[in-house]
Amino acid sequence: MANPRPQPDLSTPADITRLSRDELQELQLERLRWSVQHAYDNVPLYRHKFDDARVSPDHIRSLDDVQKLPFTTKEDLRETYPFGMFAVPMDEVRRVHASSGTTGHPTVVGYTEGDLDRWADAVARSLEAAGIRAGMKVHNAYGYGLFTGGLGAHTGIEKLGATVIPVSGGQTARQVQLIRDFEPDAILCTPSYLLTIAEAMEAAGIDPAATSLTTAVLGAEPWTNEMRDEIERRMRINALDIYGLSEVVGPGVASESVATKDGPHIWEDFFLPEVIDGDTGEPLPDGETGELVFTALTKEAFPVIRYRTRDLTRLLPGTAYPAVRRMEKVTGRNDDMIILRGVNLFPTQIEELVLGMEALAPHFVLELTRKGRMDALTARIERKSSLDLATCQAAALVLQQRMKDHIGARIEVKLEEPGTLPRSEGKYQRVYDLR
Repeated sequence: MANPRPQPDLSTPADITRLSRDELQELQLERLRWSVQHAYDNVPLYRHKFDDARVSPDHIRSLDDVQKLPFTTKEDLRETYPFGMFAVPMDEVRRVHASSGTTGHPTVVGYTEGDLDRWADAVARSLEAAGIRAGMKVHNAYGYGLFTGGLGAHTGIEKLGATVIPVSGGQTARQVQLIRDFEPDAILCTPSYLLTIAEAMEAAGIDPAATSLTTAVLGAEPWTNEMRDEIERRMRINALDIYGLSEVVGPGVASESVATKDGPHIWEDFFLPEVIDGDTGEPLPDGETGELVFTALTKEAFPVIRYRTRDLTRLLPGTAYPAVRRMEKVTGRNDDMIILRGVNLFPTQIEELVLGMEALAPHFVLELTRKGRMDALTARIERKSSLDLATCQAAALVLQQRMKDHIGARIEVKLEEPGTLPRSEGKYQRVYDLR
Protein backbone atom coordinates (compact mmCIF):
# COMPACT_ATOMS: atom_id res chain seq x y z
CA MET A 1 0.00 0.00 0.00
CA ALA A 2 1.48 3.30 -1.10
CA ASN A 3 1.67 6.42 1.00
CA PRO A 4 3.93 9.05 -0.60
CA ARG A 5 3.22 11.83 1.88
CA PRO A 6 5.72 11.63 4.80
CA GLN A 7 4.07 10.65 8.05
CA PRO A 8 4.27 13.40 10.68
CA ASP A 9 5.46 12.66 14.18
CA LEU A 10 2.46 11.02 15.84
CA SER A 11 4.33 9.42 18.70
CA THR A 12 4.00 12.15 21.33
CA PRO A 13 0.75 13.94 22.18
CA ALA A 14 0.86 17.72 22.05
CA ASP A 15 1.11 19.64 25.32
CA ILE A 16 -2.38 21.14 25.20
CA THR A 17 -1.69 23.23 28.31
CA ARG A 18 1.20 25.08 26.62
CA LEU A 19 0.24 25.16 22.93
CA SER A 20 -1.18 28.34 21.40
CA ARG A 21 -4.17 28.15 19.08
CA ASP A 22 -1.98 29.04 16.09
CA GLU A 23 0.54 26.33 16.96
CA LEU A 24 -2.25 23.79 17.36
CA GLN A 25 -3.71 24.66 13.95
CA GLU A 26 -0.31 24.24 12.30
CA LEU A 27 -0.08 20.76 13.83
CA GLN A 28 -3.66 19.98 12.79
CA LEU A 29 -3.03 20.95 9.17
CA GLU A 30 0.09 18.79 8.96
CA ARG A 31 -1.75 15.81 10.41
CA LEU A 32 -4.91 16.45 8.37
CA ARG A 33 -2.98 16.40 5.08
CA TRP A 34 -1.31 13.14 6.08
CA SER A 35 -4.55 11.51 7.22
CA VAL A 36 -6.45 12.45 4.04
CA GLN A 37 -3.61 11.15 1.86
CA HIS A 38 -3.39 7.96 3.93
CA ALA A 39 -7.12 7.33 3.56
CA TYR A 40 -7.11 8.05 -0.17
CA ASP A 41 -4.13 5.81 -0.87
CA ASN A 42 -5.18 2.84 1.23
CA VAL A 43 -8.98 2.69 1.56
CA PRO A 44 -10.88 2.00 -1.70
CA LEU A 45 -14.08 3.59 -0.38
CA TYR A 46 -12.32 6.90 0.22
CA ARG A 47 -10.60 6.82 -3.17
CA HIS A 48 -13.97 6.31 -4.87
CA LYS A 49 -15.70 8.98 -2.77
CA PHE A 50 -12.96 11.55 -3.40
CA ASP A 51 -12.82 10.78 -7.12
CA ASP A 52 -16.61 11.03 -7.44
CA ALA A 53 -16.48 14.41 -5.68
CA ARG A 54 -13.55 15.49 -7.87
CA VAL A 55 -11.31 16.26 -4.93
CA SER A 56 -7.91 14.93 -4.00
CA PRO A 57 -5.56 15.14 -1.00
CA ASP A 58 -3.69 17.93 -2.79
CA HIS A 59 -6.72 20.17 -2.35
CA ILE A 60 -6.10 20.28 1.41
CA ARG A 61 -4.09 23.50 1.85
CA SER A 62 -5.90 24.87 4.90
CA LEU A 63 -8.07 23.46 7.67
CA ASP A 64 -11.17 24.92 6.01
CA ASP A 65 -10.45 22.80 2.94
CA VAL A 66 -11.66 19.75 4.85
CA GLN A 67 -15.15 21.00 3.90
CA LYS A 68 -14.42 20.05 0.28
CA LEU A 69 -14.28 16.36 1.22
CA PRO A 70 -17.30 14.02 1.25
CA PHE A 71 -18.81 12.80 4.51
CA THR A 72 -18.41 9.32 5.99
CA THR A 73 -21.52 7.70 7.47
CA LYS A 74 -22.34 4.62 9.50
CA GLU A 75 -23.81 3.13 6.31
CA ASP A 76 -20.37 3.37 4.64
CA LEU A 77 -18.90 1.33 7.48
CA ARG A 78 -21.62 -1.29 7.21
CA GLU A 79 -21.25 -1.57 3.44
CA THR A 80 -17.52 -2.30 3.83
CA TYR A 81 -18.07 -4.85 6.64
CA PRO A 82 -15.96 -6.27 8.15
CA PHE A 83 -12.50 -4.90 7.28
CA GLY A 84 -12.98 -2.83 4.11
CA MET A 85 -12.19 0.46 5.89
CA PHE A 86 -8.82 -0.73 7.20
CA ALA A 87 -5.83 1.11 5.73
CA VAL A 88 -3.07 -1.26 6.88
CA PRO A 89 -2.52 -5.01 6.42
CA MET A 90 -4.22 -7.19 9.04
CA ASP A 91 -0.86 -8.27 10.46
CA GLU A 92 -0.39 -4.64 11.61
CA VAL A 93 -3.78 -4.53 13.37
CA ARG A 94 -3.43 -5.20 17.09
CA ARG A 95 -7.08 -4.94 18.16
CA VAL A 96 -10.57 -4.96 16.67
CA HIS A 97 -13.70 -3.46 18.23
CA ALA A 98 -17.27 -3.35 16.91
CA SER A 99 -20.66 -1.85 17.65
CA SER A 100 -23.58 -4.00 18.73
CA GLY A 101 -25.04 -4.27 15.24
CA THR A 102 -28.65 -4.17 16.47
CA THR A 103 -29.85 -2.48 13.26
CA GLY A 104 -27.69 -4.35 10.74
CA HIS A 105 -24.06 -5.33 10.39
CA PRO A 106 -21.94 -4.02 13.27
CA THR A 107 -19.49 -1.23 12.50
CA VAL A 108 -15.99 -2.68 12.83
CA VAL A 109 -12.93 -0.60 13.77
CA GLY A 110 -9.27 -1.51 14.06
CA TYR A 111 -6.14 -0.18 15.76
CA THR A 112 -2.41 -0.45 15.16
CA GLU A 113 -0.03 -0.48 18.12
CA GLY A 114 0.49 3.25 17.56
CA ASP A 115 -3.27 3.85 17.47
CA LEU A 116 -3.67 2.09 20.82
CA ASP A 117 -0.88 4.18 22.36
CA ARG A 118 -2.43 7.45 21.18
CA TRP A 119 -5.91 6.36 22.29
CA ALA A 120 -4.52 5.61 25.76
CA ASP A 121 -2.91 9.08 25.79
CA ALA A 122 -6.26 10.71 24.93
CA VAL A 123 -8.11 8.79 27.65
CA ALA A 124 -5.38 9.50 30.22
CA ARG A 125 -5.61 13.21 29.40
CA SER A 126 -9.40 13.02 29.76
CA LEU A 127 -9.19 11.39 33.18
CA GLU A 128 -6.57 13.87 34.34
CA ALA A 129 -8.85 16.73 33.25
CA ALA A 130 -11.59 15.17 35.39
CA GLY A 131 -9.32 15.27 38.44
CA ILE A 132 -8.03 11.67 38.50
CA ARG A 133 -4.33 11.37 39.28
CA ALA A 134 -1.60 8.73 39.26
CA GLY A 135 -1.86 6.44 42.25
CA MET A 136 -5.63 6.65 42.56
CA LYS A 137 -7.85 3.56 42.31
CA VAL A 138 -10.38 3.62 39.47
CA HIS A 139 -13.45 1.33 39.37
CA ASN A 140 -14.09 0.70 35.65
CA ALA A 141 -17.72 -0.38 35.15
CA TYR A 142 -17.82 0.13 31.38
CA GLY A 143 -18.49 -3.08 29.50
CA TYR A 144 -15.46 -5.03 28.26
CA GLY A 145 -15.44 -6.88 24.93
CA LEU A 146 -16.19 -5.56 21.44
CA PHE A 147 -17.63 -2.33 22.93
CA THR A 148 -14.80 0.24 23.07
CA GLY A 149 -15.70 1.59 26.52
CA GLY A 150 -14.19 -0.98 28.87
CA LEU A 151 -10.81 -1.65 27.27
CA GLY A 152 -10.48 1.93 26.02
CA ALA A 153 -10.91 3.31 29.53
CA HIS A 154 -8.74 0.52 30.98
CA THR A 155 -5.62 1.37 28.98
CA GLY A 156 -6.07 5.08 29.65
CA ILE A 157 -6.25 4.50 33.39
CA GLU A 158 -3.02 2.51 33.24
CA LYS A 159 -1.36 5.14 31.01
CA LEU A 160 -2.20 7.78 33.61
CA GLY A 161 -0.49 5.71 36.29
CA ALA A 162 -3.66 4.98 38.23
CA THR A 163 -4.79 1.55 39.41
CA VAL A 164 -7.59 0.03 37.34
CA ILE A 165 -10.23 -2.22 38.91
CA PRO A 166 -11.65 -3.93 35.78
CA VAL A 167 -15.16 -4.79 36.98
CA SER A 168 -17.01 -4.35 33.65
CA GLY A 169 -20.79 -3.81 33.57
CA GLY A 170 -23.62 -5.70 35.26
CA GLN A 171 -23.81 -7.66 38.52
CA THR A 172 -24.79 -4.52 40.37
CA ALA A 173 -24.70 -6.08 43.86
CA ARG A 174 -21.09 -7.10 43.21
CA GLN A 175 -20.29 -3.55 42.04
CA VAL A 176 -21.58 -2.23 45.36
CA GLN A 177 -19.55 -4.76 47.34
CA LEU A 178 -16.33 -3.98 45.48
CA ILE A 179 -16.79 -0.24 45.92
CA ARG A 180 -17.25 -0.82 49.64
CA ASP A 181 -14.31 -3.26 49.94
CA PHE A 182 -11.74 -1.83 47.49
CA GLU A 183 -12.48 1.84 48.29
CA PRO A 184 -11.82 3.29 44.81
CA ASP A 185 -11.36 7.03 44.32
CA ALA A 186 -13.18 7.21 40.99
CA ILE A 187 -15.73 5.30 38.92
CA LEU A 188 -16.27 5.10 35.16
CA CYS A 189 -19.64 4.01 33.71
CA THR A 190 -22.77 5.35 32.05
CA PRO A 191 -24.69 8.00 34.03
CA SER A 192 -27.86 5.91 34.13
CA TYR A 193 -25.93 2.93 35.50
CA LEU A 194 -24.38 5.03 38.25
CA LEU A 195 -27.89 5.90 39.41
CA THR A 196 -28.67 2.17 39.41
CA ILE A 197 -25.58 1.57 41.58
CA ALA A 198 -26.61 4.36 43.96
CA GLU A 199 -30.07 2.86 44.28
CA ALA A 200 -28.58 -0.59 44.97
CA MET A 201 -26.41 0.94 47.70
CA GLU A 202 -29.46 2.46 49.38
CA ALA A 203 -31.29 -0.88 49.17
CA ALA A 204 -28.31 -2.51 50.90
CA GLY A 205 -28.33 0.07 53.69
CA ILE A 206 -25.25 1.92 52.37
CA ASP A 207 -25.27 5.71 52.09
CA PRO A 208 -24.11 6.51 48.50
CA ALA A 209 -22.70 9.81 49.78
CA ALA A 210 -20.47 8.07 52.33
CA THR A 211 -18.32 5.90 50.03
CA SER A 212 -14.70 6.49 49.07
CA LEU A 213 -15.70 7.76 45.62
CA THR A 214 -14.87 11.38 44.81
CA THR A 215 -15.10 11.41 41.02
CA ALA A 216 -17.33 9.86 38.35
CA VAL A 217 -16.39 10.02 34.65
CA LEU A 218 -19.58 9.26 32.76
CA GLY A 219 -20.38 8.79 29.08
CA ALA A 220 -21.73 6.53 26.31
CA GLU A 221 -25.22 8.09 26.44
CA PRO A 222 -26.67 11.62 26.40
CA TRP A 223 -27.31 13.07 29.86
CA THR A 224 -28.37 16.43 31.19
CA ASN A 225 -26.92 18.81 33.75
CA GLU A 226 -30.00 18.00 35.84
CA MET A 227 -28.86 14.39 35.98
CA ARG A 228 -25.38 15.61 36.95
CA ASP A 229 -26.94 17.56 39.83
CA GLU A 230 -28.91 14.47 40.93
CA ILE A 231 -25.80 12.26 40.89
CA GLU A 232 -23.60 14.80 42.67
CA ARG A 233 -26.20 15.48 45.34
CA ARG A 234 -26.95 11.82 45.92
CA MET A 235 -23.35 10.55 45.93
CA ARG A 236 -21.42 13.68 46.98
CA ILE A 237 -18.97 13.37 44.08
CA ASN A 238 -17.83 15.33 41.04
CA ALA A 239 -19.59 13.98 37.92
CA LEU A 240 -17.79 14.71 34.65
CA ASP A 241 -18.76 14.08 31.04
CA ILE A 242 -16.44 12.09 28.75
CA TYR A 243 -17.29 11.92 25.06
CA GLY A 244 -16.35 9.44 22.37
CA LEU A 245 -17.66 6.98 19.83
CA SER A 246 -16.13 3.84 18.41
CA GLU A 247 -16.15 5.05 14.80
CA VAL A 248 -13.81 7.92 15.73
CA VAL A 249 -11.76 6.02 18.34
CA GLY A 250 -13.84 5.26 21.45
CA PRO A 251 -13.96 7.14 24.78
CA GLY A 252 -11.50 10.00 25.10
CA VAL A 253 -12.33 12.18 22.09
CA ALA A 254 -13.23 14.94 24.55
CA SER A 255 -13.70 15.39 28.29
CA GLU A 256 -14.85 17.93 30.83
CA SER A 257 -12.50 19.63 33.23
CA VAL A 258 -13.29 19.39 36.92
CA ALA A 259 -12.21 23.04 37.19
CA THR A 260 -15.01 24.30 34.93
CA LYS A 261 -17.64 21.56 34.29
CA ASP A 262 -18.77 23.48 31.21
CA GLY A 263 -18.74 20.84 28.48
CA PRO A 264 -16.07 18.49 27.13
CA HIS A 265 -12.87 19.95 25.70
CA ILE A 266 -12.00 18.28 22.39
CA TRP A 267 -8.48 16.94 22.05
CA GLU A 268 -7.89 18.70 18.75
CA ASP A 269 -4.37 17.42 18.25
CA PHE A 270 -6.04 14.03 17.59
CA PHE A 271 -9.49 14.99 16.23
CA LEU A 272 -10.70 17.85 13.99
CA PRO A 273 -14.33 18.81 14.79
CA GLU A 274 -16.96 20.51 12.65
CA VAL A 275 -20.63 21.28 13.18
CA ILE A 276 -22.96 21.11 10.17
CA ASP A 277 -26.60 21.66 9.36
CA GLY A 278 -27.98 18.14 9.60
CA ASP A 279 -30.38 18.67 6.69
CA THR A 280 -28.15 20.46 4.17
CA GLY A 281 -24.68 19.31 5.24
CA GLU A 282 -23.48 22.92 5.18
CA PRO A 283 -20.90 23.93 7.82
CA LEU A 284 -22.08 26.10 10.70
CA PRO A 285 -19.95 28.67 12.54
CA ASP A 286 -18.80 28.07 16.10
CA GLY A 287 -21.58 28.84 18.54
CA GLU A 288 -24.42 27.48 16.36
CA THR A 289 -26.07 24.16 17.17
CA GLY A 290 -25.97 21.37 14.61
CA GLU A 291 -24.64 17.88 13.93
CA LEU A 292 -21.12 17.08 15.10
CA VAL A 293 -18.63 15.80 12.49
CA PHE A 294 -15.13 14.46 13.18
CA THR A 295 -12.00 13.83 11.15
CA ALA A 296 -9.38 11.70 12.91
CA LEU A 297 -5.90 13.18 12.45
CA THR A 298 -3.62 10.36 13.62
CA LYS A 299 -5.32 7.01 12.98
CA GLU A 300 -3.33 4.47 11.01
CA ALA A 301 -5.49 1.32 10.89
CA PHE A 302 -8.86 3.03 10.51
CA PRO A 303 -8.65 6.61 9.17
CA VAL A 304 -11.92 8.52 9.47
CA ILE A 305 -12.71 11.52 7.28
CA ARG A 306 -15.67 13.79 8.14
CA TYR A 307 -17.64 11.18 10.06
CA ARG A 308 -21.24 12.25 10.77
CA THR A 309 -21.83 11.39 14.42
CA ARG A 310 -25.56 12.37 14.50
CA ASP A 311 -24.85 14.00 17.88
CA LEU A 312 -26.23 17.53 18.30
CA THR A 313 -24.04 20.18 19.91
CA ARG A 314 -22.18 23.42 19.24
CA LEU A 315 -18.51 24.37 19.35
CA LEU A 316 -17.37 26.94 21.93
CA PRO A 317 -14.03 28.49 22.94
CA GLY A 318 -11.89 26.52 25.37
CA THR A 319 -11.83 27.56 29.02
CA ALA A 320 -9.74 25.17 31.11
CA TYR A 321 -7.69 24.44 27.95
CA PRO A 322 -7.74 27.65 25.86
CA ALA A 323 -5.94 26.17 22.81
CA VAL A 324 -8.75 23.71 22.06
CA ARG A 325 -12.48 24.15 21.63
CA ARG A 326 -15.23 22.82 23.85
CA MET A 327 -18.38 21.12 22.72
CA GLU A 328 -21.62 21.82 24.51
CA LYS A 329 -22.84 18.78 26.41
CA VAL A 330 -24.56 16.42 23.96
CA THR A 331 -28.15 15.92 25.08
CA GLY A 332 -29.61 14.54 21.87
CA ARG A 333 -29.02 12.91 18.52
CA ASN A 334 -30.63 13.44 15.13
CA ASP A 335 -31.88 9.85 15.22
CA ASP A 336 -33.18 10.16 18.84
CA MET A 337 -35.62 12.89 17.92
CA ILE A 338 -39.32 12.07 18.43
CA ILE A 339 -41.84 13.84 16.20
CA LEU A 340 -45.11 13.95 18.10
CA ARG A 341 -48.02 15.58 16.30
CA GLY A 342 -45.67 18.01 14.55
CA VAL A 343 -43.57 18.78 17.65
CA ASN A 344 -39.89 17.77 17.70
CA LEU A 345 -38.64 16.62 21.09
CA PHE A 346 -35.76 14.70 22.64
CA PRO A 347 -35.83 12.31 25.63
CA THR A 348 -33.38 14.58 27.47
CA GLN A 349 -35.97 17.38 27.47
CA ILE A 350 -38.26 15.12 29.46
CA GLU A 351 -35.39 13.99 31.68
CA GLU A 352 -34.69 17.62 32.56
CA LEU A 353 -38.29 18.11 33.72
CA VAL A 354 -38.53 14.78 35.56
CA LEU A 355 -35.39 15.50 37.57
CA GLY A 356 -36.93 18.78 38.68
CA MET A 357 -39.76 16.91 40.46
CA GLU A 358 -38.84 16.03 44.04
CA ALA A 359 -41.72 13.57 44.40
CA LEU A 360 -40.72 11.50 41.36
CA ALA A 361 -37.79 9.11 40.95
CA PRO A 362 -35.26 9.62 38.11
CA HIS A 363 -36.38 6.35 36.50
CA PHE A 364 -38.65 6.68 33.47
CA VAL A 365 -39.27 5.23 30.02
CA LEU A 366 -41.13 6.66 27.05
CA GLU A 367 -43.64 4.60 25.06
CA LEU A 368 -44.78 5.66 21.60
CA THR A 369 -48.18 4.29 20.59
CA ARG A 370 -50.82 5.08 18.00
CA LYS A 371 -54.36 5.98 18.99
CA GLY A 372 -56.49 5.97 15.87
CA ARG A 373 -54.65 8.12 13.33
CA MET A 374 -52.62 10.02 15.93
CA ASP A 375 -49.33 9.17 17.64
CA ALA A 376 -49.30 9.30 21.44
CA LEU A 377 -46.43 9.41 23.94
CA THR A 378 -46.63 8.08 27.49
CA ALA A 379 -44.00 8.74 30.12
CA ARG A 380 -43.97 5.90 32.66
CA ILE A 381 -42.27 7.27 35.79
CA GLU A 382 -41.65 5.73 39.20
CA ARG A 383 -42.80 7.52 42.30
CA LYS A 384 -40.55 8.10 45.30
CA SER A 385 -40.91 5.26 47.81
CA SER A 386 -40.49 7.67 50.72
CA LEU A 387 -43.64 9.66 49.83
CA ASP A 388 -47.32 8.82 49.97
CA LEU A 389 -49.21 7.97 46.80
CA ALA A 390 -51.39 11.09 46.80
CA THR A 391 -48.35 13.40 46.88
CA CYS A 392 -46.74 11.55 43.96
CA GLN A 393 -49.97 11.59 41.94
CA ALA A 394 -50.20 15.34 42.38
CA ALA A 395 -46.59 15.68 41.21
CA ALA A 396 -47.37 13.58 38.12
CA LEU A 397 -50.15 15.99 37.16
CA VAL A 398 -47.83 18.97 37.63
CA LEU A 399 -45.20 17.26 35.46
CA GLN A 400 -47.74 16.56 32.71
CA GLN A 401 -48.66 20.25 32.58
CA ARG A 402 -45.00 21.34 32.63
CA MET A 403 -44.25 19.09 29.66
CA LYS A 404 -47.19 20.63 27.80
CA ASP A 405 -45.94 24.15 28.62
CA HIS A 406 -42.22 23.59 27.93
CA ILE A 407 -42.28 21.07 25.08
CA GLY A 408 -45.56 21.99 23.42
CA ALA A 409 -47.04 18.50 23.18
CA ARG A 410 -49.38 16.53 25.40
CA ILE A 411 -47.48 13.65 27.01
CA GLU A 412 -49.42 11.38 29.32
CA VAL A 413 -47.70 10.64 32.63
CA LYS A 414 -48.30 7.20 34.09
CA LEU A 415 -47.12 6.73 37.67
CA GLU A 416 -45.38 3.43 38.43
CA GLU A 417 -44.49 1.78 41.73
CA PRO A 418 -40.86 1.98 42.95
CA GLY A 419 -38.57 -0.64 41.43
CA THR A 420 -40.93 -1.69 38.62
CA LEU A 421 -39.15 -0.15 35.62
CA PRO A 422 -36.01 -1.74 34.09
CA ARG A 423 -32.65 -0.67 35.47
CA SER A 424 -29.61 0.17 33.38
CA GLU A 425 -26.54 -2.07 33.39
CA GLY A 426 -24.91 -0.13 30.57
CA LYS A 427 -26.51 2.04 27.91
CA TYR A 428 -30.12 2.68 28.89
CA GLN A 429 -33.00 2.22 26.45
CA ARG A 430 -35.25 5.17 27.14
CA VAL A 431 -37.70 5.03 24.20
CA TYR A 432 -39.92 2.07 23.22
CA ASP A 433 -41.75 2.46 19.90
CA LEU A 434 -44.92 0.34 20.19
CA ARG A 435 -46.67 1.70 17.10
